[in-house]
Amino acid sequence: MFFVRLKRLLCPCDSYVTCRNDNGAPVDWYILYKLPSKFGGGLEYLYIDGSTNGWRPSSKKINESGALANTLKPLLDFYTLRTEHFGYLLYNDDPPINVAVSKSFGHSKGERSNLLFDFWLSHSTPRFPTYRNRNFWPNNGNVNAQTFLCVTFPYATFRDIGVQLKYIHIYSFDFDLPTAFPMELQCVAQRSCYPKTEPWSRKVMLTSNAGREFISFAKYTRFGDDLYSGLISESVKNNFQLLPSDCSTPHRHVYNVNRVKLLQPSFSDTVDHSKWCLTEGGTVTCIADMNRMERQKKRGGGSPRG
Repeated sequence: MFFVRLKRLLCPCDSYVTCRNDNGAPVDWYILYKLPSKFGGGLEYLYIDGSTNGWRPSSKKINESGALANTLKPLLDFYTLRTEHFGYLLYNDDPPINVAVSKSFGHSKGERSNLLFDFWLSHSTPRFPTYRNRNFWPNNGNVNAQTFLCVTFPYATFRDIGVQLKYIHIYSFDFDLPTAFPMELQCVAQRSCYPKTEPWSRKVMLTSNAGREFISFAKYTRFGDDLYSGLISESVKNNFQLLPSDCSTPHRHVYNVNRVKLLQPSFSDTVDHSKWCLTEGGTVTCIADMNRMERQKKRGGGSPRG
């Protein structure tokens, strides 16, 4: 999911739509790494943004009034207040409603919202958020580790984000978009558009409110290759620490991660549902929405790189 540079609009209130930290303050971007159930029953998480100088344990729970709840508050309020000019789009290949999603749709999960400002929240959690319910966290999300990436963007970026979502071929399960929103967002909300001709992948630079550059990678199902070794590593031209490990491309190898250790004791990839990769030396980090497995080659998906 994405977030982009804000237009310099004035808002006399504290309710405009943007990524927010654990204290409710606006931030340009953040990443949450929700820990598996062996840590605090699966509700504890680590937090990082541009001001934290690395990961830090959050004192909040993922289902309480932390960064995620603060970021989603305008959406949760909209369910009852119907705020004027507010729009949102929710997508998930495993939605919180009783419907079977065709494998032709991308393996992707995310939210977009807009009032004066905008955020794109990309995540790995099935059935999140719960359907039009202020209790937004699904219990099925407790067991495994999950990732969330939020970035704040300007309205002018909506069109590019819409095109990326078209390549991913998202499964939209809930939306309310003003008619003035770009056609690219309207059609993916209606699940009525996807690439018809080559190329079957797309890369675009998106710039956050504070000027941080994020590269969005997106692939349609007909791309026919792994997101990580087939698309991202070819662009980054560096080895990734992440089917089996892929060392087939000269000078650029993609390795599977078997254990994760971030401040806490390490945990196995068998309890990790997060989607991410990083280059050797940590110069490039990607938060993605796809598993790295053989059958994912045939599905759409994407990743922002920062």
